[in-house]
Amino acid sequence: MLQIPCAFCGLRDEIEFVCRGEVAARPADPMTTSDQDWAAYLYERDNPRGWLREYWLHVHGCAQLTLVRRNSLTNEVAT
Repeated sequence: MLQIPCAFCGLRDEIEFVCRGEVAARPADPMTTSDQDWAAYLYERDNPRGWLREYWLHVHGCAQLTLVRRNSLTNEVAT
């Protein structure tokens, strides 16, 4: 089981969290971004192997969104 660090509650079990997905860079200018670029930003992810930056929501705790670095091959979490 993953142990995820929460800034407010400390190290907690994975079952207290919900993964909200990989961190993605927003388009630079929303007013001039094409519909295709918005769709890619909202729905397409690379799914790389190795270290990722992900958002995790602490739903059974402080309800804060936490940024976590996780290795997708080993499930190792780095602080």
